[in-house]
Amino acid sequence: MGYQEFTIEGRNAVIEAYRSGKPIDKLFILDGCQDGPMMTIKREAKKHDTLVKYVTKERLDQLSETGKHQGVIAYAAAYEYAEVDDILEAAKKKGEPPFIFLLDNIEDPHNLGAIIRTANLAGAHGVIIPKNRAAGLTATVARTSAGALNYTPVAKVTNLAKTIEDLKKEGLWFVCADMGGTTMYDLDLKGSIGLVIGNEGEGVGRLVKEKCDMVASIPMKGDIDSLNASVAAGVLAYEIVRQRLKA
Repeated sequence: MGYQEFTIEGRNAVIEAYRSGKPIDKLFILDGCQDGPMMTIKREAKKHDTLVKYVTKERLDQLSETGKHQGVIAYAAAYEYAEVDDILEAAKKKGEPPFIFLLDNIEDPHNLGAIIRTANLAGAHGVIIPKNRAAGLTATVARTSAGALNYTPVAKVTNLAKTIEDLKKEGLWFVCADMGGTTMYDLDLKGSIGLVIGNEGEGVGRLVKEKCDMVASIPMKGDIDSLNASVAAGVLAYEIVRQRLKA
């Protein structure tokens, strides 16, 4: 796994990127553009669940690094994505009960990178992120992860709630971080576990939260009401690590 070209500009270049299997995170397309090559790009985008934003020519000119965007700019994922099975396999190879981070719509690439770094250091076997409304594996994420992306597999799924259901069949328990939960020190977090961390603003979404077996809160003494998502992930992950070490 290594860096791939990050910005791809121009119609042929974007079509070529799709055909060669590059993971494209996001497309900016000139609003109202309907010609043949553009329709091909839109079809590919639909097929691959790419996030598409329709923008003005001014916006494209701003984003363009080459000045030759021809009405389309794609952002390729900086790294290859893994499959959820690869993450379970990694746990099996180490002879450990699976420990997986699941991120519900983390939008800030710096937070995502920091969480992947924490996942790696805490010995998690992988990270699962949703396809839509969330940061993908961009260059910023790769930089912030400080190399962790080379070692910690990240899978992208269409439906996080359904993925949780599937993983429950594999024997995983799920704990999500939420202010109104049970103090994390009072929960049994040993064994096969999925740690669910919510969006920076809204926390864990209702549908995902309903699938979780436990809701953990971090005891806080300060005067502000919440921790940054990546810090919360670190605090909870290390309570899981502490309990796993004692098990």
